[in-house]
Amino acid sequence: MVHKVKGVVARSKGAPVTLETILVPDPGPGEALVDILTSGVCHTDLHYKLGGISDDFPFLLGHEATGVVSAVGPDVTDVAPGDRVVLNWRAVCGNCRACNRGQAQYCFNTHNATQKMTLEDGTELSAALGIGAFVEKTLVAAGQCTKVDPDADAAAIGLLGCGVMAGLGAAINTGGVKRGDTVAVIGCGGVGVAAIAGAALAGATTIIAVDIDAKKLDRAKELGATHTVDSSDSDPVEKIRELTGGFGADVVIDAVGRPETYKQAFYARDLAGTVVLVGVPTPEMTLELPLLDIFGRGGSLKSSWYGDCLPSRDFPMLISLYKQGKLDLDAFVTERITIDQVEEAFEKMHSGSVLRSVVEL
Repeated sequence: MVHKVKGVVARSKGAPVTLETILVPDPGPGEALVDILTSGVCHTDLHYKLGGISDDFPFLLGHEATGVVSAVGPDVTDVAPGDRVVLNWRAVCGNCRACNRGQAQYCFNTHNATQKMTLEDGTELSAALGIGAFVEKTLVAAGQCTKVDPDADAAAIGLLGCGVMAGLGAAINTGGVKRGDTVAVIGCGGVGVAAIAGAALAGATTIIAVDIDAKKLDRAKELGATHTVDSSDSDPVEKIRELTGGFGADVVIDAVGRPETYKQAFYARDLAGTVVLVGVPTPEMTLELPLLDIFGRGGSLKSSWYGDCLPSRDFPMLISLYKQGKLDLDAFVTERITIDQVEEAFEKMHSGSVLRSVVEL
């Protein structure tokens, strides 16, 4: 059976998105059909629209989502129809060299649904991050479904599917922030603010938010920053050192992903400190640092893949903390919109006026 549903498609580079009829097949082996409840409008979707990910148009956008499983294919046992799930874009294979050495969060063989969703004329769609969630129903690999508490607000917990998890994980998983640590976060968009929330959750005592936008710095303070630095009128490296006794921070997180901000992160960390890159650079960007400085400062230079999360471990734990009032996921939901308002949400994203617009279906 083929399901006809409405979904948001980017047909060509930079063109406004359109609401189209999408044909979604029933799930085959290892696949699940999911009725989408909510999907956050993430910067990654904008990158797809602008051609910054690939040229494999048309794209079915959306990936930061919650839903209810409506059907599963043969041999699927981890989820069943009726399960509330948060979708993730790293379905763990269980058999690669990372999985076999007990580091499934680094799985090198993550996978998506085998079958393709299409337009009515048969044109195959490229699903954003293998999900495609700005749509009433989507087809995913069953391993992309993480079963969660059905009582939690779908709009809030769905953000764990990408941006919020990336930020929280950059602090907790990749950065290994501990009680009493000093932390600086450069870039206070959705991912950066989530990293600040993660540092606060882990017990960091000094959390420095760095940005050029006063509104973003205000939001960072609401979610756990103890100090803010406006890098448009001061040197962030000097300010971070000043706020950490002259030493630099134990963990510095670059949530922008530009050579300039990475260098700031590198020089703003303490000796033997950690730099975490979670902001996504573009292909043409290069970095030049004196090799002697890399050797002489010691410590760790890390990149964070999806917050180095393991969805089956991290999503339920973070949702439990949310329900206990220890993690304010609601604060990340700026507005709730309908599926025909995605293009407007991209415009608001450019202005920096929202943390997340969330499509409710």
